Amino acid sequence: MPKDNSIRSVLIIGSGPIIIGQACEFDYSGSQASRSLREEGIEVSLINSNPATIMTDPVTADHIYLKPLTPESIIEVLEERQIDAVLPTMGGQTALNLAIEAGKMGIWDKYNIRLIGVDLEAIELAENREAFREHAQKIGLKVAPSKIANSFLEGMEAAQNIGFPLVIRPSYTLGGYGGSFVHTKEEFEEALKRGLNASPTHEVLVEKAVLGWKEYELELLRDANDNVVIICTVENLDPMGIHTGDSITVAPAMTLADSTYQQMRNEGILLMRSMGNFAGGCNVQFSIDPVTEEIIVIEINPRVSRSSALASKATGYPIAKIAAKMAIGYTLDELKNQITKTTSAYFEPTLDYVIVKMPRWNFDKFKGSVNTLGLQMKSVGEVMAIGRNFLEALQKACQSQENNRMGLGADKKEWIRTDDILERLEKVGDDRIYRVKDALRLGVPVKSICNITKIDPWYIEQIKRLVDIEKELLRFNVAEDIPESLMRQLKTMGYSDAQIAWIMRIEEDQVRAHRKALGIRRTYKMVDTCAAEFEAKTPYFYSTFDNENESIPTDRKKIIVLGSGPNRIGQGIEFDYCCVHGLIALKEAGYEAIMINCNPETVSTDFDMADKLYFEPVFWEHIEEIIELEKPEGVIIQLGGQTALKLAEKFHEHGIKIFGTDFKNMDMAEDRGAFSDLLKEMDIPYPKYGVAETIEEALKIANEVGYPVLIRPSYVLGGQRMKIVINDHELERHVLSIFKHLPDNKVLIDQFLERAKEAEIDSICDGEDVHIMGIMEHIEPAGIHSGDSSAVLPTYSLSDQVIETMKDYTKRLALALKTKGLINIQFAIKDEKVYVIEANPRASRTTPFIAKAYQVPYLNIATKVMIGANKLKDFEMVNNLDGYAIKVPVFSFNKFPNVDKRLGPEMKSTGEAIRFIKDLNDPFFRELDRNRSLYLYQ
Repeated sequence: MPKDNSIRSVLIIGSGPIIIGQACEFDYSGSQASRSLREEGIEVSLINSNPATIMTDPVTADHIYLKPLTPESIIEVLEERQIDAVLPTMGGQTALNLAIEAGKMGIWDKYNIRLIGVDLEAIELAENREAFREHAQKIGLKVAPSKIANSFLEGMEAAQNIGFPLVIRPSYTLGGYGGSFVHTKEEFEEALKRGLNASPTHEVLVEKAVLGWKEYELELLRDANDNVVIICTVENLDPMGIHTGDSITVAPAMTLADSTYQQMRNEGILLMRSMGNFAGGCNVQFSIDPVTEEIIVIEINPRVSRSSALASKATGYPIAKIAAKMAIGYTLDELKNQITKTTSAYFEPTLDYVIVKMPRWNFDKFKGSVNTLGLQMKSVGEVMAIGRNFLEALQKACQSQENNRMGLGADKKEWIRTDDILERLEKVGDDRIYRVKDALRLGVPVKSICNITKIDPWYIEQIKRLVDIEKELLRFNVAEDIPESLMRQLKTMGYSDAQIAWIMRIEEDQVRAHRKALGIRRTYKMVDTCAAEFEAKTPYFYSTFDNENESIPTDRKKIIVLGSGPNRIGQGIEFDYCCVHGLIALKEAGYEAIMINCNPETVSTDFDMADKLYFEPVFWEHIEEIIELEKPEGVIIQLGGQTALKLAEKFHEHGIKIFGTDFKNMDMAEDRGAFSDLLKEMDIPYPKYGVAETIEEALKIANEVGYPVLIRPSYVLGGQRMKIVINDHELERHVLSIFKHLPDNKVLIDQFLERAKEAEIDSICDGEDVHIMGIMEHIEPAGIHSGDSSAVLPTYSLSDQVIETMKDYTKRLALALKTKGLINIQFAIKDEKVYVIEANPRASRTTPFIAKAYQVPYLNIATKVMIGANKLKDFEMVNNLDGYAIKVPVFSFNKFPNVDKRLGPEMKSTGEAIRFIKDLNDPFFRELDRNRSLYLYQ
């Protein structure tokens, strides 16, 4: 049917701050949906409390409401705007829960609002474990034996009737929160209490555990005519027992028999059609017995889910964009394939490549947590890699993770003790895939590994191929001896030059030179949704080692923007926001904008955001070959956080232009010694400090500086391994820990200014002028990482003299560091004396917050300044804030029982929210300010 012309204005509900289990994949979905609706001439209003996302930027929607996601906020929007319909399916569980609550309160009826793209009865049916079990059985589908329990006694009875092992699934929770596997009666009582407490309705499903079964997901779309298409089939490499968000996943399915796939497909379509009357996206999870191939249904999400972003990037099919158009009445056959531009959207994508999604964890940030995986999701981000075969994609995923891996092993980090390896295979941790290869390397049989891990033998056999080819490589002593056929085979299996060099104990440059002399270079293939059956129009590419190159460079002037890789604590969605604005600014300045990134959750990796997208690891070897092909004017690294910045030296060494602040000055800001020398020369106060390479040096410096001191490694992100110590014993232990985990780093020892206030300034410099974007005062005192501190914009208790001093230091430092673009400077204030703590000549976590609070497109301006297209005097920058904006950090401690929740110099928050207040008498601010006193005097 055609578009519903009665819908002229739509409200999209966002997902709020980033938490584990609900991350920036919903920012991607909401942004895509908004763009899709605006294409149809619909006025879009958007409500969300997250300042770090592109979703809450004026480029995304007609009206942005940065407000708490509450019924009261919804009423405010409805009073102000003439809204015809609400789309609550793009904001995850948070948006759905709010839509349900508002419905129960009669808000939608009162304002005559339609809910589109969702059937609340279908949501209720999917979330109510017992109702869903009965429904699935009623339509002929198999489910695991289970029983609902609303009390401790009912749970114990269910366990007795079903028998162990069991899984406890709380109702109406996110990311598996409160769920667990239980193998014995002794474990069950505590797990049952935890599950009942986690559920907002005090309800759990006690279910027979199908541990070791294979797990699959189907991503589907359904329109108002009941047409259904399967967009993607995703296979979990890890078996049942590990949350899908923590599982390595593969598409298309590698080990699924066609007859079983057809049955699963039929059941998925049957289930979706049975779930109420709605048009939109849907995710169905299945489990399959690896021996009998019996299929059972695990759950269904009748909405755009966490997996939808991955499926969209994996296939090139924009699920959220199409779902939004179906929500306003279109059917699949009426819509165009966004990739080919000529064929219908009523088709199922075909993949002639393999994608591997690998989660990214941050267990090191949660002291006291156990890095074992299970029903409850613990990863903070993910990467996606594309290759022509499974091994190529898997190794590229390992290279993308931003944890100093060069691929799957062969990179100095292998384990060698068989007992330790076998224990890690049994107790599933974040590194199990690496330990599988270690076990094979030490001769553990494939069958034994399969029995321990329950991973399908096909995957183990594939990884064994890596072990076998490494043995063959060891026959050669120098790079020049490697024959062309072997080198090509190594590269098609995903090996980086660094891995090959490590195996042979030679230099990486020797391997690279020999490889290029053999004529073995990357070629680039297009992601086109149809395996080249139709001509595609999309500039979306991945690398491989094939004979034909499909990425043809244009003769336009072009600039590459480096992305930030996977989300992790200390480097999150705010850098995706920065990259998107960078791409927009480059296009406006007349350049061809090229994006390199590997994060499937982001807007910057949408197929139509850049002029050209390379979905590749932010890893030197991959970047170098893209640069050799495209021959850009240069690269922008200021927008991609530490991921991009750490490559600055490589660009400098190879003579590749860095737009913005040059490498020498960026390195000076990162090098504590050089930066402090600069501060001393400029007569700017800074805490006493020292740089140590041994424990003896560290002890000497600490005693000269005086305890307490702040210990930290150099060149790290998010306060990694920072700690305040108060004596020699604590210092020795912590410095030893740093040298153990970061052996190539120096240790910085800084005087810790007790009971000091902390503030920071973000500014833009064009080499001549400096514009102060915003001055934020932290509510927590110095010693709490800035990412974990609530920050108030503008300042609220600093004196005029202190503020003027901070501005003066900022302008002088920006010019001294020859800054072109963005710079963030952090200050400590004690007894009215201002100390400079550090300077970061790049986009910071707070840049989007300031841009949203003041309603100024600072990232767009900064990018144009970086590339020399404009000077600051070309822009009118007027701050439009009436009152104060507060940045409030959000934590995910509930995912980690027994974790140390105390805040300190190492960042722990997973996201942030923004709150606007008129004055300092606001109860919200007064409560936050009270926390400052608690920190200062406890």
